[in-house]
Order: sequence, then structure tokens, then C-alpha cells
Amino acid sequence: MTKKTPEDTAHKSSIRRENVAKILVAAETVFAEKGFKGASVGLIAERAGVPKPNIYYYFGTKEDLYRQVIESVCSMWLHAADTFDQTDNPREAIESYIISKMELSRARPNGSRLWAIEIASGAPFLKDYLVQRVKPWLESRELVINRWVAEGKMAAINARHLFYLIWGTTQHYADFEAQINVINNGAPLDAQQFAEAKRSVVTLVLNALALNTDK
Repeated sequence: MTKKTPEDTAHKSSIRRENVAKILVAAETVFAEKGFKGASVGLIAERAGVPKPNIYYYFGTKEDLYRQVIESVCSMWLHAADTFDQTDNPREAIESYIISKMELSRARPNGSRLWAIEIASGAPFLKDYLVQRVKPWLESRELVINRWVAEGKMAAINARHLFYLIWGTTQHYADFEAQINVINNGAPLDAQQFAEAKRSVVTLVLNALALNTDK
């Protein structure tokens, strides 16, 4: 038997990472286009350029793959608010969060649409994730907002509804991209237009929270 070298192991790991990454990208697109029921493992494999058995080998079932894709999208959104733990300046934290969420909507619109489809369907696959991961995360962010309000650093606000507003507004640029494109004379927002959109959303939220000047 030929003994595997560290180089062989590293090469195999590299191939695995590459295949997994390609499958996740393809799955995000196919699930967003077809929904969970309409998406097939065969189509995902075709889009990823890998053999169909590879998907089962790396991910197990179609449901396992679906959950991993959609949870990865939400995980990015949650990490977008890491600044709440890194600064005690509400303006800096909230502005950074809004901009990050806007940029994620632009970078991964299919992920946002997939999340919207899942939630609009009653979250059949993600109720446990919402309870175990999203709800505790939101409650931890609410505590920060409430402390800033108590310290007089920002206007009084129901923190939960503030997050609902930010989620709905920032994700609109992905979930309703087709509508935006039509209204924008049939073309996607260019870099300058999207930069203006970010400035507008940030300004509206900061003004509402009396954060238009540093405190």
C-alpha cells in the first residue's frame, strides 16, 4: 500500500474545499430560483460542475445542503453587527451594520431571496435555527441598543422594531431587485447609484435616532 504524504492530504483537502465552495454557490442560486421542492440535486450538480454523488458525499441530503446554504446567509448577516461589540458609539455601529447589510444584499442577492422564500413559507426548515440562533442574537443586540438609549446616546426606540426596519430596507435591494431595475429604466443600480442608496438609508435611520451628529 502506498503511504499518503502530507502533500497528498493537503491536495485532497484543497479539492474538497473547492468542490464544497462550488456546490454551495450553485445551490444558493438554484434554491433561490426553484425553491426547495423545485430544486433538484442533479441541477445543482450540473451548475456546480461536479458529479451528482459528490453532493451526497459532502452534504448528505438535499435538506442538509439547503439548511447549510440558508444558514450561511444568515450567519453573514449576524456577523455584520459585530461592530455592536467593538465600539460603544451607536452611530458608528449602526452605520456600519446598515452598510454591511446593503453590501451583502448586492453581493449575494440569491441568498437574500432564498431566505425570504423560506420565511414567507413559514420557515419549515429553519424554525429551530430562528429559535436557537437568531432570537438570542437579536436579544443581545437589543440589550446594547437599550443601554445606549438609557445612557442618552441615541433617541428612545423599540430596538426590535429598529432591526425589523433595517432588515426590511437593506434586503429590499436584493429581494425586489427586479422591481428596482424596472424603475431604474431597466438597468441595475450602478456603483454610484448604489452608493447613494446606502447614504440615503444610513441618513434616514441615523436622523430618526438623533445620531446625525456624534454624541
